[in-house]
Amino acid sequence: MLIVTILFVGMSHTPLDPYVTDVLMPDLVGHERSPSAFVVYLYLWRQTIGRRRTAIRASYQTIATETGLSKAGAQRAVAILKRRKLLSAVAGGPVAVPRYRVVRPWIGRLPPAE
Repeated sequence: MLIVTILFVGMSHTPLDPYVTDVLMPDLVGHERSPSAFVVYLYLWRQTIGRRRTAIRASYQTIATETGLSKAGAQRAVAILKRRKLLSAVAGGPVAVPRYRVVRPWIGRLPPAE
């Protein structure tokens, strides 16, 4: 009998705000019909908030590669997130790689949890 043990070293557990799965996911996937926007939001959230960073520099190609989306899919997802004010992007010029900051507009507006 072969027993395989998998050990994850260096992986940290990052709690996800319940609003993301309870409200944002059905909104982006269902109403907006853009699962890719939700995937990109989760990716950028993990790269920033999940790692205690305020922002991350990432090209469309990097986002596409890391999420499994096409480059065009990553571009559309970022455009949706920016339009919905869930993501801010600042670039130093027309060809510079943008610096993304995940926005959580619900913070401070929700009633305290019971």
